[in-house]
Amino acid sequence: MRLKSLRKTESPHDRRNGPGTKTKASPRNTVRPETKESLCNTVRPELVEGHCSWEHRLRQAQPERGGIVKPERGVIVQPKQREIVQIFPPRRHAFAFALLLICCALLAGCARKQVFHRESYVFGTRVELAVYGSSHGSERERADAAMAAVLSEFDRLHRSYHAWEASELTALNDALARGESLEVSPELAAMLRDAQQMAARSGELFDPALGGLIELWGFHSDSFAPVRPDPAKLAALKAAQPRMSDLVIDGLRIASRNPAVKIDLGGYAKGYALDRAAAILREQGIRDALINIGGNILALGSKGGQAWRIGIQHPRHPMPLATMPLYDGEATGTSGDYQRYFEIDGLRYAHLLDPRTGEPAHATQALTVLVKPQPDAGTLSDAASKPAYLAGDGWREQTRNFGIDHALRIAADGRIEVTRALRARLEFLSPPANIDVID
Repeated sequence: MRLKSLRKTESPHDRRNGPGTKTKASPRNTVRPETKESLCNTVRPELVEGHCSWEHRLRQAQPERGGIVKPERGVIVQPKQREIVQIFPPRRHAFAFALLLICCALLAGCARKQVFHRESYVFGTRVELAVYGSSHGSERERADAAMAAVLSEFDRLHRSYHAWEASELTALNDALARGESLEVSPELAAMLRDAQQMAARSGELFDPALGGLIELWGFHSDSFAPVRPDPAKLAALKAAQPRMSDLVIDGLRIASRNPAVKIDLGGYAKGYALDRAAAILREQGIRDALINIGGNILALGSKGGQAWRIGIQHPRHPMPLATMPLYDGEATGTSGDYQRYFEIDGLRYAHLLDPRTGEPAHATQALTVLVKPQPDAGTLSDAASKPAYLAGDGWREQTRNFGIDHALRIAADGRIEVTRALRARLEFLSPPANIDVID
């Protein structure tokens, strides 16, 4: 018997810059709240806190049944089409023919590797999960179940520690405002203890006790008006100087020496959620995944033996500034002024408030840190980017306080400063005109 194999193939193609544009804000009294459309796109700057998943943009170009993204170059390779086999009348070698038929059947049953995706909207931002694995039924079901468990955990964290909707955290804030103590869950007590230690390392620039100030500026809302706070109220709250060091943590009982303390874990909880997601995925047997919570990203394993590749969002243009590989156990976090902000008379007021002035910081457009594999890498990547952003030209000292060697800052004038360690990883989409490499 003779076999003749006719194979239908398709050429690889590469699609960049998905559709979509950013509407330019009016120069006076405009508002730029975060919306559910903020998932990264090559032409959307809205992936919160500055990262866009290079994997997600490339995935948008894939057909419905999914191509395979080649991470290093962003090339989409279509999966092989089903082989068409023409069988001619048997003449001899019947055994070889039967063997070939068996081999074809076995090959047809082999499952290819692919990336499975799930998305949701939580923590006031879009979240994206990507798991790399076999399309075989049982493995696909395991990936789906693991991602569903992660999203369920995100919902739990969102409900438990929401800063202004009824939650365990708002109950604690109400008690502190009355001058009372409250016994909280072991999880919240551990989070507050850790956040208090991080605040001390940052010289109190990282300060989750500023919830009252964030509320006064109008950022305790999904939509906010371009209005400066009442000057008298702002001065009074600034004079009260609420700090994490005012908290008294005795086991599970929390009290405060300062009734102005109002906890807002917005600069901590997304990183904590990254670590929880990683733990759940590992428990479910998932070794290769990428977790993206509004630009706070943590990688597990790899994608087909190659590192996951992510993009760092340009804070002023609807495109990535650069891309870089992210290896197993690494996490990145970005703080920027381009997600939650409003403008008055051409001046941008972002939600990142400097506890020293009581005002939004203006010296930096965006700051990104990369944390090497370690326990709680996600939490550290989220929290450590905040004081470095607020420190302005003193950003490098803040990253050193947290033992971080990979960091990048875009100053208010557009100047780029990057540590030597991170510069070695970055691939800029276009050569920056003004970049300083520092140790």
